[in-house]
Amino acid sequence: MGDSLFIGIDIGGTFTDIIIFESKSNKIQILKIPSTPYKPENAVINGLKHMNIEKNMVKMINHASTVATNALLTRTGLTPSALITNRGFIDVLEIGRQRRAEIYNLDFQRPEPLIPREHRFGISGRIDSSGNIIEELNYNEIKKIRNKIERMNIKGVAISLLNSYVNPKHEDAVKNLFKGFDGFVFSSHDIDPQYREYERTSTTVVNTVLSNLVSSYLKRLRDGLKDNGFSSDIYMMGSNGGLNTIEYAERMPISVIESGPSAGVIASANFSCLMNDERVITFDMGGTTAKAGIVISGKPDIAYEFEAAGKTHSGRSIKGSGYTVRYPFIDLAEVSAGGGTIAWVDDAGSLKVGPKSAGSNPGPAAYGLGGNEPTVTDANIILGRLNPEFLLNGGMRIYRDLSDKAIKEKIGKLLNIDNTGAAAGIIKIINNAMAKAISIVSVERGRDPRKFIMYAYGGAGPLHAAELANDLGINEIFIPAHPGLFSAYGLLSVDMVKDKTSSVKNGSNLKVLFSELENKAIKESEAEGFKNPKVEYFVDMRYIGQSYEITVPYTDDYEETFKNEYKKVYGYISNDPVEVVNARVRLTFDMPKIGLIEPENLALRETYERPVYFSGSFINTTILKWSSGVESLNGDGPCIIEGYDSTILVPPGWRFRFDRYLNVRLIRK
Repeated sequence: MGDSLFIGIDIGGTFTDIIIFESKSNKIQILKIPSTPYKPENAVINGLKHMNIEKNMVKMINHASTVATNALLTRTGLTPSALITNRGFIDVLEIGRQRRAEIYNLDFQRPEPLIPREHRFGISGRIDSSGNIIEELNYNEIKKIRNKIERMNIKGVAISLLNSYVNPKHEDAVKNLFKGFDGFVFSSHDIDPQYREYERTSTTVVNTVLSNLVSSYLKRLRDGLKDNGFSSDIYMMGSNGGLNTIEYAERMPISVIESGPSAGVIASANFSCLMNDERVITFDMGGTTAKAGIVISGKPDIAYEFEAAGKTHSGRSIKGSGYTVRYPFIDLAEVSAGGGTIAWVDDAGSLKVGPKSAGSNPGPAAYGLGGNEPTVTDANIILGRLNPEFLLNGGMRIYRDLSDKAIKEKIGKLLNIDNTGAAAGIIKIINNAMAKAISIVSVERGRDPRKFIMYAYGGAGPLHAAELANDLGINEIFIPAHPGLFSAYGLLSVDMVKDKTSSVKNGSNLKVLFSELENKAIKESEAEGFKNPKVEYFVDMRYIGQSYEITVPYTDDYEETFKNEYKKVYGYISNDPVEVVNARVRLTFDMPKIGLIEPENLALRETYERPVYFSGSFINTTILKWSSGVESLNGDGPCIIEGYDSTILVPPGWRFRFDRYLNVRLIRK
């Protein structure tokens, strides 16, 4: 009998990464191919066709995708939707929290609501904050609204009524009147059963407008794989760091908005346990963005609200610039900094890098696919840091002359500098932007980066990691054997996770509430075929009178835990009474996991030299093939280590050392 096969697929903006784990022989197959943005499933299906797979032995396919994020960013493919709320509240999406993303910009415009005003309907009926019905629904009114919605050819309906998190009776009644509706209908107490009307309404609306897009994408992927002989279970990475069933992702598309970035952090968490690294800063640089996160004792930071498709400034999310979504997600700082990020000169004659990206089509100028804008990748080629002839072990040709031309025409001539100076400036600017993102998750949260190990991955991460570490005082960097496919690797080291939340009413018994949430989650999970979870309890707490909460584990001394966390965040402890606002339950179901993989066939240790730019001049630098590494092989920088899916830059002042799995550690001397 052949091996059981487990497949991880990370669909990024530039490349689609595939890793196949053979459990019996403990081997892997890897593939990195350009993404197909308009039909992301095509890259997956075409990639698998070209790999040596016994399809009947595939037991599980886990994947991450940017399809939901891209739809919100571009506002394309969204489901035409309507909002039903209480009379007088149809403008809640526009009023929001009155946050101004740019307080000194008189021309600032809030993001356009995902549902236009003419598609929002106010209805009679009211429930008060205690859950008492003070005005009944008018059923004839709702039936007329349904008829109007159907005539408008609307395919999504979001129902968000006041105080439904306390008493959902009216929302259930409205939803019941939409039985047989040809489209998607969601009620807010099913999607986000928490107080704050704007956040609950916004979350429900985002879920609704993504419904058809995510459902259609998953259907195409499932059908395409089935048509090509794959009959295994398919799961999707969730924003919360756990897997979702396809059915759950279709029901809760907000759960996969931050799908892709989560996988790399989970892989880092898994590796940090295997490597006994207690405190880790994750640094993921791909083709479009760079992301930084924190893992302590094998656990990543989790947040419970974010702004989808919002703007960022130096890695910080700008409140009021996007669409509020309340759902657990891996907490990351993100900047528009990737290999495809475009460099340009503004009207004042200053060199800028980003936020626009060349993506996978046409990509950097060096790819020879029609791109003529200078990118970070082109700059690294000019400086000798990337192979000037090919990538992917010869599978992808590089045209250095096109990099030269793009940088000369778009940067050098405008600034009256040579290509080397222009390329060095591009790298310096992009490194500065990424260092700020790392500072956000470390320094700005009271964490000293000098006490952390950096885990660098993504296709471009290892190329920039050491210079970032120099800037931040980090002394050690861990780079996995296949950093460019690390997120795909993470998809095979992740568990199934199910989160449930409920607001805590006055007089609520927390233990009873936790039991209700746990039973509901277990019932759903068993229907999906999952049993015997690990269960964790959390509470959202605050001092009475405050507006926002801190999430802490629920233990016998949870009030003391809250005060300790509060002091870490705000620097002091108050004597005011505290209150619990929300109860949270997390169920974790163990899934098969990939381990450390020993290399099968090591390449001959062939080295050569080429000039590489460091600190103002070119130095003849040893170029080492990654696959020729053996346990304990070490050396001093300057050195370049070239692999199939990524390249490591080892500057002067750093040492490198291989382990038996071809992971590489960089140590600052």
